[in-house]
Amino acid sequence: MFISTAYAAGSGVSKGGPDPLLIVVIAVVVILLLVLFRFIPVGMWIRSVASGVHISFRSLIGMKVRRIKPEKLVYPLIKATKAGLELNITQLETHYLAGGNVDRVINALIAAQRANIPMAFEKACAIDLAGRDVFEAVQMSVTPKVIETPVVAAIAKDGIELRAKARVTVRTNIERLVGGAGEETVIARVGEGIVTTVGSAETHKQVLENPDLISRTVLSKGLDAGTAFEILSIDIADVDVGRNIGAQLQMDQAEADRRIAQAKAEERRAMAVAHEQEMKASVQEMRAKVVEAEAEVPKAMATALRDGKMGVLDYYQMKNTIADTEMRESIAKASTAPAQPNA
Repeated sequence: MFISTAYAAGSGVSKGGPDPLLIVVIAVVVILLLVLFRFIPVGMWIRSVASGVHISFRSLIGMKVRRIKPEKLVYPLIKATKAGLELNITQLETHYLAGGNVDRVINALIAAQRANIPMAFEKACAIDLAGRDVFEAVQMSVTPKVIETPVVAAIAKDGIELRAKARVTVRTNIERLVGGAGEETVIARVGEGIVTTVGSAETHKQVLENPDLISRTVLSKGLDAGTAFEILSIDIADVDVGRNIGAQLQMDQAEADRRIAQAKAEERRAMAVAHEQEMKASVQEMRAKVVEAEAEVPKAMATALRDGKMGVLDYYQMKNTIADTEMRESIAKASTAPAQPNA
């Protein structure tokens, strides 16, 4: 009876409580599902299979391990497959790990295929890794782009300044896109061509009458060599007459010549003033010597009288000669003086 009672108690416990083994099995299944959904994007795999793109679970797990978001590669691969491009997940993953933009490359390949432009996947990847927008390059190959240059000032041979603005229609050259020069080089070369054409014109009127002269001359120079573009046309949008540089240069030259002549005249005047000062100093020095010599005359006469070398009569005769000379000088001055008008 004791055994039957224990059996009945055991049977009641097993029927009323949860089975521990079942709980462990459910926990293990839940953990496995969490791990599965953590490392294997099942939803992404289902979308790829439904789109006709077969991607293995090992590839999806490898993306997770390498910290690659699967949607950045799976969606572009689905798009490429639907467009008829024969690509695999390894090629896209390699380009993604190299730092490229996979979605942009796929869009460029699809656009090139629709436009009948031959472009390999490796070429598109190289263009993308070079830092250029490969999708925009394909678009420019289909639809040319218009580049407007800034105002370029040039001077004709007659000295008149002309200000020209050009519109350059270019198309991307896919073959030269890697390593080719950009828009800045094209703008610089067109500006150089405008300056050369206007500078070689005899008069500015020739350029105003035939603006297409600039276009023909610039196009004939092959300015798109070594660039990533092919120049289709160069159109002169506007030509304005600027300053008369020749006249301005002549005025500046005349002003410079005037200043040089003025400086030379000032130099000659300074030299004349210095020479005059030297002459005055010389005259004053001579006068001082004369005064000094005249001061010695009385001493010499006294010495001559004392020594008997000169008599008194000789002295008076000399005085008379001096007085006579002074009288004649006064008469000469009076005769040469202008007559005073009567009051």
